[in-house]
Amino acid sequence: MSVNLSVTLAGIKLKNPVMPASGTFGAGREFSEFFDVGRLGAIVAKTVTLKPREGNMPPRICETTSGMLNSIGLQNEGLEYFLKHDLPYMRKFKIPIIVNIAGNTLEEYAQICRDLKGIEGVSAIELNISCPNIKAGGIAFGASSRLAEQVTAAARYNTDLPLIVKLTPNVYNISKIARAVVSAGADAVSLINTLVGMSIDINTFKPQLANYTGGLSGPAIKPVAVRMVWEVAQTVNVPIIGIGGIMTAEDAIEFFLAGATAVAIGTANFINPTAMIDIINGIERFLSERGLTDIRQLVGKVRL
Repeated sequence: MSVNLSVTLAGIKLKNPVMPASGTFGAGREFSEFFDVGRLGAIVAKTVTLKPREGNMPPRICETTSGMLNSIGLQNEGLEYFLKHDLPYMRKFKIPIIVNIAGNTLEEYAQICRDLKGIEGVSAIELNISCPNIKAGGIAFGASSRLAEQVTAAARYNTDLPLIVKLTPNVYNISKIARAVVSAGADAVSLINTLVGMSIDINTFKPQLANYTGGLSGPAIKPVAVRMVWEVAQTVNVPIIGIGGIMTAEDAIEFFLAGATAVAIGTANFINPTAMIDIINGIERFLSERGLTDIRQLVGKVRL
């Protein structure tokens, strides 16, 4: 039986709904040794900032029960390097390229959006709004509906590209944030980013991360992510990219049932380099075994 896995995300046609989560795949160089990256629905760049960032001091990653903590600090070579070195490599895969961007001010987000205008191969921009707004006392853009709306509006004003906003789970009401960014022009949302966590070494009595706290990812956060995707799907009428602890095709299917149009895979890539290909194959098998012919027959079909 022929199964259709293609989806449309903010006007972008994807051959299947599986992509890497930003920051877990680089530009695809390392993973291209294990599988044909062109089989993915899209590729999502590691977060790009206007200027190079050194990131946080090590140690900045540690394992936890059913997950991991990271405090990389958005280390990257900056936009100029990305455009010159990483983007040309990513174009070789001939799949949509989503560029995840971050800044510490509205002006930085706006500038990156302007600089990406007309650049060959860039299919969409994903806003990382978990960053601190240095002009607002360091509060994360995504922690306030007002700030989330402002940064989305600034990006929308400065780009015609499809705009995806990545939502932080470290808020009281994620649906309120989702409504704010959609009202400001977001074409899609992705969620969730990592949860803030901490781990302490009981032998040294010291935090395991130099930054003390970090972002928790992996299977431990999946139930939280599924719940938030479901809540947001009831709130806004734009496509959702589900993220958070997806290790298998069965995990991905939970997100589709909750209302996600596509999924992004993160921590699983560090454990199994072919995780995304396994998930694509598993989704196709799941549909076929149940006599379903289209991935869209799963989206939002949770029975309440």
